[in-house]
Amino acid sequence: MTIELQATTEPQTHKAFHVAIVGGGLCGLVCAVYLVRAGIKMDVFESASKFGEVGAGIWLGPNALRALDEMGLKDAIVAHADGAVPALAPFTFVSAEQGHQLIHSYQLNAEDETLGIHRAACLEALAELLDPSAIHFNKRCTYISQENSSRPVIHFKDGTSFAADVVIGTDGIKSMVRQAISGETGRLGVRFTGTVAYRALFHLDDVRRMGIQADLSCNPHCFVGAAKHIITVPIKGGKILNVVIFYTDRSLLGSVEMPPNEWVTPASKEEVLENFSDCGPDVKKLLSLIETCNKWCIHAIDPPLDYFVKGQVALAGDSAHGMCPHLGSGFGQGIEDALLLGRLLRHPSIDSFNVQEALRVYDRVRRPRANMVLTRSAWAGEVYESLPCKTLHSSLAVLWEPVWRHDLQEHLATAMDMLRVLDGTRLVEQFT
Repeated sequence: MTIELQATTEPQTHKAFHVAIVGGGLCGLVCAVYLVRAGIKMDVFESASKFGEVGAGIWLGPNALRALDEMGLKDAIVAHADGAVPALAPFTFVSAEQGHQLIHSYQLNAEDETLGIHRAACLEALAELLDPSAIHFNKRCTYISQENSSRPVIHFKDGTSFAADVVIGTDGIKSMVRQAISGETGRLGVRFTGTVAYRALFHLDDVRRMGIQADLSCNPHCFVGAAKHIITVPIKGGKILNVVIFYTDRSLLGSVEMPPNEWVTPASKEEVLENFSDCGPDVKKLLSLIETCNKWCIHAIDPPLDYFVKGQVALAGDSAHGMCPHLGSGFGQGIEDALLLGRLLRHPSIDSFNVQEALRVYDRVRRPRANMVLTRSAWAGEVYESLPCKTLHSSLAVLWEPVWRHDLQEHLATAMDMLRVLDGTRLVEQFT
């Protein structure tokens, strides 16, 4: 028997419609906090039993920090960054091979800021801004029904269901909500890229004791090599080094479908050292610090989605544009999603009767940009692993330009203009 869940009530709300967010990860909580602050009733449904420490460090680029600032969330995030503050931090590229030649230093503009923070700290900062009664754990979405013009209904594994005026899927790259958009039952719509990532956290004091030539304590670094690269980002106020070690087997590209339960598996130190045995001393010293690590099979949505929205169901974050991590911009795109969704849904002309108009504008404005970053992230990985390559320096010089130099205000203004046109058309239809 299906049990209808009770909607969480929020006092002093300004909107009559109700939003349900499926997925309580970073993107879901950013959406949730911003919607609540915009006066919109909201509930979050998370499949896990509690918020947990999944993953390691994340890196927020200038565009992500500007979007957080626009939403009034930047200070709360920074306050949980263990002493780290947004700073002008160039990204340094060096060869992973013998000699560790400096290849390129990507310089930021004077107004640019970046921030390295542990994923769990970021999640905690956001969760503290929400009423706990609006968060529902152990709620694994199995499918969404959406009959004609009726409200979409989320169905959960435990037999309960929940109806809302709008459903936002932020349930990650394995999204079940995405099936409500694509209509492809039982298919994830993602591809294994042939790349695996070994993730580890090292104490920077231990890194220094290894006598590594490069100073990894201040700025992000990327050691680039043939079919491999390593990203290092200092987090926790420069006390911890977040290390992501990428290795690509091009022969596996498109030929192997990884079962979902094998996307993340334990890996041995010996496996990592063997894959990087042709690298120079700095890389070998760094990898010698590995004690335990997990191996992540990198997947991406491929091909990019034709729609982020269907009816009153919308996708955001990795559910919409799950991408390779090579630009460190996946969460940043989720933040941009949340900002635009919030701005559109809180618009004075939007109500429960025309909320689909706001979602259609979101789809038209966000999808081209997010899919561009998705495609560019895959290209960035190919650039990193193209050593030796004569065009490597010139490619690195423009790596983040379209991502970081994005005009956020123009993006928002375009969406508002579209909404006004749609609203004007609706008013004309009402009186003719």
